[in-house]
Amino acid sequence: MTSMNDSFKLLNTRTIPCLGFGTYLATRGKNPDVIGQAIRAGYRHIDTASLYGTEPEVGEAIQKSRIPREEFFLTSKVYKTDMGYEKTKEAFQRSLDKLQTTYLDMYMIHWPLPYVNYTDWRKLNLDTWRAMEELYFDGKIRVLGVCNCMPHHLLNIMENSIVMPAVDQLELHPGYMQEEAVEFCRKHGIVVEGWSPTGRGVLLENEFLKGLAAKYEVSVAQICLRFLLQSNILPLIKTSSLERMKENQDVFRFQISEEDMEAIRNMPLAGWSGEHPDRLRVAAVD
Repeated sequence: MTSMNDSFKLLNTRTIPCLGFGTYLATRGKNPDVIGQAIRAGYRHIDTASLYGTEPEVGEAIQKSRIPREEFFLTSKVYKTDMGYEKTKEAFQRSLDKLQTTYLDMYMIHWPLPYVNYTDWRKLNLDTWRAMEELYFDGKIRVLGVCNCMPHHLLNIMENSIVMPAVDQLELHPGYMQEEAVEFCRKHGIVVEGWSPTGRGVLLENEFLKGLAAKYEVSVAQICLRFLLQSNILPLIKTSSLERMKENQDVFRFQISEEDMEAIRNMPLAGWSGEHPDRLRVAAVD
């Protein structure tokens, strides 16, 4: 990747821009126009979800931008309380209405289990996926994906469906790289997206990463993003600051050495949210 205009190629031959702008909690700060600002800063890959409550703001910002819809890569997700065949189709239509669009570039299962120890998750995922496949074949979804899925969740879909998951969105950052899940995705050609690339901001104060940032004369956030890109992972960036929006795009003018990449890979656990699809949430790891 040499610029934010470069893309990852997906299993169905479509492409996805290599930097995404995440909108979780994006409109709860002091800048109500944060999504419009991100669009003006050049972001065209916009990630939202029904859970985030930002779909109306994303739709409005795209309309106000006067940029053709086809220039955007727009993602939303079906939340775990809306899974199942009929409920997924209803949730999808609500998302379309809020986003003021007739199709989504990608639609994803947000979590594979509605709650921990839910025993019938395999059928629930397949019923949800069947609804998504029908929407895909109807041309209303361009790419099907999942979030927070481990290999056993992916295999259930892969072995019982027509359309393969093209993307798995996982919490990924220095100090929490979920190597087994990432390696499984690579083996099967599934593009990996990384949410919370700076570990909820905790990593911005990590002394080791601050040292690397000084070495490369960049910010810690840029180190985190560049590390993911060099690991062939698509980072999802979230910020309300125009300055940081632009800074986060400027990650293509430097390269982390393999020695430093290996050092980052071997960092101790840091920045983990405590979320896991099959386990009760634990205290976040700073």
